Amino acid sequence: MPSDTSTALQCSGLVKRYGDVLAVDGLNLEVQRGECFGLLGPNGAGKTTTIEILEGLLAADAGDVQVLGMRWNTDAARLRQRLGIQLQETQLNDKLSVEEIVRLFRSFYTQGPTVKAVIASVGLESKRKAWYSKLSGGQKQRLALACALVGNPDLLFLDEPSTGLDPQSRRQVWDLLRGFKEQGKTILLTTHYMDEAQALCDRVAIVDRGKVIAQGTPLELIASLGAEHVVSFALREGVEVPGDETLRALPGVRRASLHDAGGTLIVSHLHEALPALLRAVAVPDAFTLLTTHSATLEDVFVSLTGRQLREE
Repeated sequence: MPSDTSTALQCSGLVKRYGDVLAVDGLNLEVQRGECFGLLGPNGAGKTTTIEILEGLLAADAGDVQVLGMRWNTDAARLRQRLGIQLQETQLNDKLSVEEIVRLFRSFYTQGPTVKAVIASVGLESKRKAWYSKLSGGQKQRLALACALVGNPDLLFLDEPSTGLDPQSRRQVWDLLRGFKEQGKTILLTTHYMDEAQALCDRVAIVDRGKVIAQGTPLELIASLGAEHVVSFALREGVEVPGDETLRALPGVRRASLHDAGGTLIVSHLHEALPALLRAVAVPDAFTLLTTHSATLEDVFVSLTGRQLREE
């Protein structure tokens, strides 16, 4: 696979098995320098396994990986100086302070910002002397991000960076990542939050069962539905749900799917589809649920797989 100076990361034919489980199934990926690229999919889709292979933490069973034009089997020491990594879960010493932890991680790199500057960049100046055990969940996540940024990396790997954060902490993390990208740096993140992908990513790949099933900008993927709106409905017990063919034939409806006592319609003309749905049911007080929303990346995933991005 030839090296390309405009490409930060690429892999082809990536395969990883755990016994009989095929976690990554011939996955292909290319990330350009200076972009934020998201791997979007449900838990168990293979995102974390993929990113750990790209980070050099796992060995693939098959496939080829290049990171910043280098390979892990020949350039590991050089690569580690140029990467920042935030794992899905970070466990640090409870009795070390924020400053001590950042100083420790800073010692691993030959270049990078000062400890004081890194702590300030993640908004933890007031917690500089606080033990790790005394930090909130959001503060621990920002500290983990500081440890990933301390070497001034060219490429930043983030695995579910905002899982478990409150809305304010999530926004703070997003702002930090936008600032990093504005410096011309590259980000690869995994997430199962569609709003996070739409807010941060230039391009996304939707991953399911170890494969990339769709790829493009968020707007391109949403446009691939061929519709702008989604209608979800449920009917009370005893009311017959119109069949697939009936729903698909309604004016303005592009796609239709049934579930439980209702269904979902992907529609291009809401003002036509909604009255047509009401006429098709034609039973007074039949609806226990009737909602509409603009199409999202989650709707793309549901359309492709028939499953939700976040399933309990």
